[in-house]
Parts: sequence; structure tokens; C-alpha cells
Amino acid sequence: MGLSYKQQLSRKQEHFEKLLKDIDCVKEPIIGADDPFFYRNKVHAALGKDRGRVISGTYSQGSHRIVPNDDCLIENKDAAKIIKDIRKLITEFKLPVYDEKTRRGLMRRILIRVAEQTGEILVVLVNADTFFPGKKNFISKLLKADPNITSVVININKRTDSMILGDKFETAYGKGYIVDELCGLKFKISADSFYQVNRRQTEKLYAEAISKASLGAGDKVLDAYCGIGTIGMVASKFCGKVIGVEYNRSAVADALTNKKMNGISNIDFVRGDATAYINKAAAGKETFDVVFLDPPRSGTTREFISAVSRLRARKAVYISCDPVTLARDLKIFSKEGYKIVSSVPVDMFPWTDALESVTLLERADGAKDMALAHKLDKYVK
Repeated sequence: MGLSYKQQLSRKQEHFEKLLKDIDCVKEPIIGADDPFFYRNKVHAALGKDRGRVISGTYSQGSHRIVPNDDCLIENKDAAKIIKDIRKLITEFKLPVYDEKTRRGLMRRILIRVAEQTGEILVVLVNADTFFPGKKNFISKLLKADPNITSVVININKRTDSMILGDKFETAYGKGYIVDELCGLKFKISADSFYQVNRRQTEKLYAEAISKASLGAGDKVLDAYCGIGTIGMVASKFCGKVIGVEYNRSAVADALTNKKMNGISNIDFVRGDATAYINKAAAGKETFDVVFLDPPRSGTTREFISAVSRLRARKAVYISCDPVTLARDLKIFSKEGYKIVSSVPVDMFPWTDALESVTLLERADGAKDMALAHKLDKYVK
């Protein structure tokens, strides 16, 4: 916070190039945000008590001590106001706040999701029990204070670990989800859906990924770690066929809903492990021209990279959220026959030290011919 945004970008560029110093590729200039403030469309607040007063905020690093926080320069302003209003209502209705030490109380957390483009807002009240005295009046007063709320969901979390949400959801108002627009497409966002928290920078990130892929009308694309199908559906505009693979069952359900909502016919979603799917496809001599991978912060695995190599896709576009694991994985890709062509950092999270990037990898000479041979062999059989 002590640096100007321009200085932050410069420092992130230096950090990125330092981590990738042993990677032989073009390191492109960082893609910054036009407006680095109030971008987080997903805001979470833990609830607690301090000297008899209801407080909300974030946990101090490495602890469960709540640091009260009413306003944050990176969080959506509407979400911040709603959290304050909920806190007032908790006091007004004399609802017990959950105590992690005694495991007593009702109100645990608040989660707000804002669809920046459509204006829809989802409020998730995370409670420790199903009994919610005065629920209807509570929600009625909340909607009166914040009429821009379009859905309210009650989540029951009886867990004793650090997971924010439990498994049980109850829609108390509205449709139980919101719909946002990204890259000209509509996406359903449920309480537990994965959706990029900075929509404006995500559009830049995806535009860069699609541009690096240089997709053609006849290309077949594999979207590994596809989540709710965002990058795959954007790519479907520019290619012949997309297969999205995702292990999380609810994410696949949302992806299928998003496919139907956007009227996209050239994309299919498969629930399963991406590595296992690729190995099976390679064994059956199925071919893909381009593989998109957007793994978690821990990066991908050596087994996944080996599977992609066996698939012999001519290009891979790696969307990374951690340059450290990216550098590790790129070295493995290089050993598996891929050349790292270029990599560009993208500042998805201004005012933090987090950094995403898009990297283009291409197979060594002859991979495209081998892929074509596999296609011809399939048709001959």
C-alpha cells in the first residue's frame, strides 16, 4: 500500500522475470488494471463479538482473531455496505454470534457476491444451525435497507474447520444465484461457484489467452480444470469444438447450465480427472489442437504434463495464478517436448502480491503432422 500503482506493476514485472529467469521465452510487459480499486466481486466477512459489540472483518494472518473492517479499497462498495447493514440487524434482532471456542451461537459469516455487469447481488448468511428466529423479518428489513439485493441464501455450516461454507443451502429470497456477463457471455454464479473475483481483468486475461492460442475454425480444444466453463465457452466462439473437463460435480452442473443459457452447441463438459481423461484420449488416438489449463495455485502435476505430451496437442496455453509453480511446471513441459514461446503477467489483484500470467507453449516440429496422422488413422479405421 506504500507504493503507487505504477510502482507496484514495475515491481511485479521484476519479480515475474526473476522467477522465470531460467525459462527461455519472451517475457512480455505486465497487463495492469485501468482502475485498481474496489474490484473484488466476492467479499467474505467473519462475524464475532468484541466487548459485547458485534464485529465483522477478516482474520489476522495466521490466526482466527478478527480484525474489524468496514471499508476496503479493493472490495465492492455495495458489498461493504450490505455487511454493515447485516451487522446492525444482528444487533437489532439480538441474534447470537457464533463463538469458535465454545462452538455456540448462530451467525458465523457473511458472503456477498456481486455481478458487476448485470448489477445482481447474492447475499449468503452462513449460520451454525437451521433455527433462525425472526428470519422473514430479518430478510425483509435487509431488503428494505439494500433493495439492490436480488437473492438471499442461508448456508448451514456446522463444521469445526476453517471452511467458509457448509454443504446445506436454503434459498430464502430470489432465485438463489446471480448471473453475470463476461466476454459477451452469461454465467450463473451460485454461492459456492468458482468465478474470478476481478471481472474486468479477467476479460483481459481471457483475451490474452485466446489471442495466444490463435484458434482456427477447425480446431479442437481441451479445457482442463474448466470449472464452470468460462474460458472454454469464450474459446468456443473461435474454434470448431471444445471439451471441458472438471472434477467438481457442482461446477460441472453450473457449466452445463451456462452452456444452455448461452445457446452454445460446440462445447461439451465431462466430469472427471483431467489427467485420466487425457491419458484415455491419447490411448484412443483422439487428438486436440490446443489445450487450455488453468490449475489452482499449487500448479499442475508431472503426470498431467506427461499426459498432455502423449496427446501431442500442438499448443498449450497455461493460465497460472502463481509464478513460482508456473516456473516449475514450464521446466517439465520443456522436457516433455514443448517450447515455451512467450509469457505475459496479468495483474488480477492490485494492491496484493498475487500475480497471474498467460504462457504459450508449442510442440516441437513434427507434432502437428503427427496429430494429423492420428486424425487420418481414426477415419481410416
